Amino acid sequence: MIKEFKGKTAVLTGAGSGFGLECARIGARLGMNLVLVDVQQDALDKAEAEMKAAGAQVLARKVDVANAPAMEALAQATFERFGAPHFVFNNAGVGAGGLLWENSVADWEWVLGVNLWGVIHGVRLFTPMMLEAAKKDPSWQGHIVNTASMAGLLTPPNMGIYNVSKHAVVSLSETLYQDLRLVTDQVGASVLCPYFVPTGISQSQRNRPGELAADKPTKSQLIGQAMSDKAVGSGKVTAADVAQKVFDAIAADQFYIFSHPKALGNVQSRMESIVQIQNPADPFGERPELGEQLRAALREAV
Repeated sequence: MIKEFKGKTAVLTGAGSGFGLECARIGARLGMNLVLVDVQQDALDKAEAEMKAAGAQVLARKVDVANAPAMEALAQATFERFGAPHFVFNNAGVGAGGLLWENSVADWEWVLGVNLWGVIHGVRLFTPMMLEAAKKDPSWQGHIVNTASMAGLLTPPNMGIYNVSKHAVVSLSETLYQDLRLVTDQVGASVLCPYFVPTGISQSQRNRPGELAADKPTKSQLIGQAMSDKAVGSGKVTAADVAQKVFDAIAADQFYIFSHPKALGNVQSRMESIVQIQNPADPFGERPELGEQLRAALREAV
């Protein structure tokens, strides 16, 4: 929980676009120091210039969040410049689709590297700093927000790697919340579970590192990409709306942050199937036409 943001420090991964950029904008308006992290240099430069023009103190670093030594250097640079951060937003993420058995080892390593290991590195490196700061000052407050997805609470077909990575982030975040509660009342945690919001994640292949170059996409991956582009592009809730929800949740010490609370009916159906020991519910129960389209496309393709 953080009640007063002015003069506090925020570390934001994926800060060049989407939720990270919008949270940076809010942080700048509130008078925060900003550590901007992204893997795309041009987007990072643009964000840095904008935040400095808004009057923020900025440390910008091009970092692949999956890279442990690079993240360790980031944490050290952050501490040397601003001290322990008050708000850590482990937000960088990439998308990938396709039938589970068609995904390559490189696909798995890329998505899990960014979506899961990026969060792991943020938690393991910044939490000790925050706890040490809290120990020294009884009034110090900090908060960690990890970006998962509604795909971390559901299991939509043809996007298995993404689902696995985001389920892991939900589990990690829930456990982090419980672990922190054992040792301190001064550092909180939240998990962000957005649904379809236009952020640029559906085009994240542009930042895939050369050593994990993608193989020629399979038909199921192309179908998944097309459906994702359409769903994300038609989203009515904006990244700026979601960023405000993040700051509101930090101030209220609210753990679960949802962009589309109405989608929780799908989560409830999944949980009821588990509790009642039934086979998994139809993930397209509320939008059967989507399931029919996907089934028809895949059966024609495979």
